[in-house]
Amino acid sequence: MNKSVISALSTCLLLSAQPSHAHWVYVSNEKDDTVSVIDTETNEVIKTIEVGERPRGITLSKDFKHLFICASDSDTVQIMDVATDEILFELPSGEDPEQFALHPDNRHLYIANEDDAIATVVDIETRTVVAQVDVGVEPEGMAVSYDGKWAIVTSETTNMAHWIDTETHELVENTLVDQRPRDAEFTLDDKELWVSSEIGGTVSVIDTESKQIKQVINFEIKGMSPDRIQPVGMELTADGKYAFIALGPSNHVAVVDRSTYEPIEYILVGRRVWHTALTPEQDKLYTTNGVSGDVSVVDVKTMKAEKSVKVGRFPWGAAILPKAHIPG
Repeated sequence: MNKSVISALSTCLLLSAQPSHAHWVYVSNEKDDTVSVIDTETNEVIKTIEVGERPRGITLSKDFKHLFICASDSDTVQIMDVATDEILFELPSGEDPEQFALHPDNRHLYIANEDDAIATVVDIETRTVVAQVDVGVEPEGMAVSYDGKWAIVTSETTNMAHWIDTETHELVENTLVDQRPRDAEFTLDDKELWVSSEIGGTVSVIDTESKQIKQVINFEIKGMSPDRIQPVGMELTADGKYAFIALGPSNHVAVVDRSTYEPIEYILVGRRVWHTALTPEQDKLYTTNGVSGDVSVVDVKTMKAEKSVKVGRFPWGAAILPKAHIPG
C-alpha cells in the first residue's frame, strides 16, 4: 500500500474518531438557580451552570454567542458567554423579569415585568433602559414580530395582548383574549399572532393587520377534566404545518393543524409541561416538565415522546444552540 493511500486512510480514521457535535438544549431550572445543558445526540445532561435566582425565560442572541437569562428573583437579566459559560454582565431589567423577546436587530430586549405592570426595553450595547411602557396587570408573555415592527406583551389579569410600536415604544392597540394569557408567538410571515390562555383553556389566533381574533382553538383530552388543560408555551413550525401547545397540568402537548386550526394529536409528556423548543431541523421537540423535573424528547414524525431527560428542579424555559455554534 503506497504512502498516499495510507495517509488518506489515516485521515478518514482520525475524522471518524472525532466526536460529532449535536445541538445543545439550555434548560432553566427555576428552583435550583441553574441551567442544564442537554446534548441532543445522547440526550443526556453534559453540564449544569449556576446562574441567578429563579431563572425562567431564556433565549439566545441572534448570532448564538450569548445566552440571555431572566433571573426573576435577582431582578435582572444575565448575559452568559456561550463559549465560556461565564456571566459577562447583567442588564437593568426592572423588577421580577419573567419572559422577554429579542428584537431582530440583536440589540433591543423587551422584558415583561410582572410585579410592576410594565414592559422594559433595554439597549444591550449600552446596557441602559431606553423605555418603559405601561401595560396591563401581571404582564407575562413577550414576542417581537419577525419584521421587528411589533412587540407584544400579554397581561395575565387584564386578559389582553398589548401591541407596542417598536419605533415609538408606544402602546397602540389592545386585543382582549381569554383568561390568563401566557405565551405569544408570531407566525414566520407575521400575518398571525398566537396567544395561549392558561385559565381560559384556549389559544387565540389574531390577525396582525386588524389586531382582531380570527380563530379560537379549544382542546379536549378524553377522560380529563377541562380545568387541567391549561395552554402555556407554544412552538410553531417553520413550514406552517403544526403548532405545538404545552398544556400544563394535563401533562400533554397538543399538536394543532395550522391549516384547519384543529388539534390532531395529544402527546403525553412529563408532569406540568411548561415550554417547548424545536431543533433546527424541526425533527425533535423538547418540553420542560416542571413538576417531574425532566425534559421530554418528542419525535415530531411519530408524534411520540421517546425519552425523558432528568434535569434540575422545576425546569421552565428552553433554548436550543445549533451544532454549528457549539464552542470548541
